Amino acid sequence: MPFWLMKSEPAELSIADLQRLGQARWDGVRNYQARNFLRGMQVGDLFFFYHSSCAVPGIAGIARIERAAYPDPSALDPHSHYFDAKASSEKNPWSAVDVAFVEAFPEVIRLPQLKAQSALTALPLVHKGSRLSVMPVSTDEWQAILALR
Repeated sequence: MPFWLMKSEPAELSIADLQRLGQARWDGVRNYQARNFLRGMQVGDLFFFYHSSCAVPGIAGIARIERAAYPDPSALDPHSHYFDAKASSEKNPWSAVDVAFVEAFPEVIRLPQLKAQSALTALPLVHKGSRLSVMPVSTDEWQAILALR
């Protein structure tokens, strides 16, 4: 089973929000490479839920893909800040997935801690300037991160 890491700003959707809701739509991805990774996800895949653009960035927990990629409705909603005027119901280039809560970590695994792990040197997250919001995680990387909990 493939593993993933997905970033969300906690003001948009946090691990606590997902825990409270149980399930949510993961939308608003507006990078083609990240979108392509979304399209590669299968129901049941697990991902690390990463809090970004916040006081304590890092991995906050684990969630699961509940529904495979489908056209992102936020691209068609003029009231959404993810609205894309070039998208239409016939040609929507963006995708969303539905996710479900699995586990919240007692403490966020902070980015400096992740960067210090030699097993994670290939993970795009730890590279300076990487802004990719969805990325694959190898089985070895997954296990190395789980060991940090």
